[in-house]
Amino acid sequence: MRAADVNGVRLHWREDGDPEGAPVVFANSLGTDLRLWDAVLPHLPAGLRIIRYDKRGHGLSEAPPAPYAMGQLVSDAEALLDHLGVRNCVFVGLSIGGMIAQGLAVKRMDQIRAVVLSNTAAKIGTKEMWEDRIATVRAQGIEGLADPVMERWFSAAFRATPELALWRNMLVRQPADGYAGCSAAISGTDLYTPTSGLRLPTLGIAGDADGSTPPDLVRETLELIPGAEFRLIRGAGHLPCVEKPREYAEILAEFLRRVGHV
Repeated sequence: MRAADVNGVRLHWREDGDPEGAPVVFANSLGTDLRLWDAVLPHLPAGLRIIRYDKRGHGLSEAPPAPYAMGQLVSDAEALLDHLGVRNCVFVGLSIGGMIAQGLAVKRMDQIRAVVLSNTAAKIGTKEMWEDRIATVRAQGIEGLADPVMERWFSAAFRATPELALWRNMLVRQPADGYAGCSAAISGTDLYTPTSGLRLPTLGIAGDADGSTPPDLVRETLELIPGAEFRLIRGAGHLPCVEKPREYAEILAEFLRRVGHV
């Protein structure tokens, strides 16, 4: 386990693969930590420098008092990549991680040469929806919204497996400030205008059973970026990297080859 003090917060990060390889950076979703990608990594091509991190308020990273702003989350990622000397990476972001990817691609073209926007959008939900979720977390803890979240995260088939309990445990064990803080960041974010100015290789991934960012919402964001590709994973919800890790890795590896990253 490694930690870096960047942008006024201590972030937990991990590096796998070849330290001299082409960098691929993964940013996880609201309510998960960097283990989100565990099942995908073994299926990726050899020779990559794979970097994962827990955003502020999640996993083993510090959880400052809520609320957070999307600009802070983007600056956290920017500072971490500077700390690690990362340039010209492919940045893979899921859900809020995909919003961070959009913001960082606009801000630091030297850091990012291509993006994967997985189960995400330029704008997710409404201010009122996020305010309700934040109020629930403040009153009842994350446990108060855990079951509805599982329904949005996973297909019915996956919810019938014993593994569901592990992901539910991951969610409810996140710091309440972290969940509420990142919820506030999503609530205040509308990236339609900046994302429409992006001109870099872009892959979008959606799950056909996603209750948080349905395929049409993902596709709508991709249509802002000329030449962006879209792939749909069937039988998966908001976290297709968990439900269909081999298929997810194959789609990602194909994109990496197409942009000359492997």
